[in-house]
Amino acid sequence: MSTVVTLCILAAVLTAILTGVLRTLALRGGVLDVPNARSSHSSPTPRGGGGAIVLVMSATLLALFGQGLIQRPLLAALGAGGLAVAAVGYFDDRRALRAGVRLAVHVGAALWALWCLGGLPPLRCGAQVIDLGWAGQLLGLLGIVWVLNLFNFMDGIDGIAASEAMFIAVAGGTLALVAPAAHGVAVTAWVFAAACGGFLYWNWPPARIFLGDIGSGYLGYVIAVLALAATRDDPAAVWVWLILGGVFFVDATVTVVRRFARGERVHVAHRSHAYQRLTRRWGSHRGVTLAILAVNLLWLLPCALLATLRPQYASWLVLGAFAPLVLLAGVVGAGARESPGTPQLPPDRSRI
Repeated sequence: MSTVVTLCILAAVLTAILTGVLRTLALRGGVLDVPNARSSHSSPTPRGGGGAIVLVMSATLLALFGQGLIQRPLLAALGAGGLAVAAVGYFDDRRALRAGVRLAVHVGAALWALWCLGGLPPLRCGAQVIDLGWAGQLLGLLGIVWVLNLFNFMDGIDGIAASEAMFIAVAGGTLALVAPAAHGVAVTAWVFAAACGGFLYWNWPPARIFLGDIGSGYLGYVIAVLALAATRDDPAAVWVWLILGGVFFVDATVTVVRRFARGERVHVAHRSHAYQRLTRRWGSHRGVTLAILAVNLLWLLPCALLATLRPQYASWLVLGAFAPLVLLAGVVGAGARESPGTPQLPPDRSRI
């Protein structure tokens, strides 16, 4: 355990230092997120800080493997697949890539993770453990790609994506310990959370640097792969991780479904997520990010704990946990059409 604690501390400190370095380089090189009509910030802000999480996690994964704390399949899935996702995000940050190119890389990374980890394992549904066969593999593919992209969709205000990833990783990793064989998932999740915490030092409202696509996609990919790996040892784990990410899953899904139903291009930037609407109403990035953390801790974490302790009810608890979130998303107006006079999201005065 002392080795894990040491690695967590190193991951947090190194990520914070490296994020500061990347911020300086971005300022010097003009790698800035320039505000536009759909932005949540008011002044040019450095981007690409998520690269620090990618680099530190890649090195830490090798250290965990060298210490015998994780097995080769998890190392391969997160290492190679994560770097591929980060690479396409890096190029997209600098020169907008076609949606088809990004999707092809995301699908390839998801297939790689499924191959490394032996596909989607049997899932607990009620009292039964069901092997979904080829349909399960397709579901696993779609799930990884969706989680990867929803973090990109939801990374729209200061601190929201990194704090959400940190919460899911800490809670999911800790709850994974109910399955003794899932120790590797737990330690990897904790180190990942520590790296997110190091970045969050710079990204907490008012943000001094943004994740960029290099970071947001990587966060989603790591969480999806950890959930898949945890489910290999505990057939109910997928429901637990799904519950923990409920705020992001519900907001992104409701928004995309409503926009798709109107015939809008869902991959085009917009300001109709529930969290974006709340930010405009409340006039604060910090307030919305803290509200999401409160929902996570006071509602979703107890639901996930109950699903862990009563795995026969886990799949049903997903519905129970999500129901009030869907209702809230509808009340707030997630995915509703934006009126021409919709004001910009209020800035938290990014500090350059």
